[in-house]
Amino acid sequence: MKKVLSIVAVAALSVAFVSCGPSKEELAAKAKASEDSIAAVAQIATDSLAKVQADADALAAAAATASADSLAAVAKADSIAAATKGGKKH
Repeated sequence: MKKVLSIVAVAALSVAFVSCGPSKEELAAKAKASEDSIAAVAQIATDSLAKVQADADALAAAAATASADSLAAVAKADSIAAATKGGKKH
C-alpha cells in the first residue's frame, strides 16, 4: 500500500509541475513583448542620434552665421578706417 501511495504522490506532483508551466500563448506573448521592447529601444536610439545630428547642424549653421557677421563687421570697420584715414585734417 505504501508503494502505491508513493507512486500516486509522485505522479500527482509530476502532473502538477507540468501543468504549472507557461502555456504556448504565454510564451508567445512573452516573446512578442521582448521583441517590442527591443524595437522600442532601437527607435529611441535612432531618434536620439537624429536629434544629436540636428543639434550639430544647427550649431554649425549658427557658427557660420556668426563668422559671416564677424567678417562683415571687420570689413565695415576697415572701410570706415580707410575713409577717415585719407580725409582732411581740421
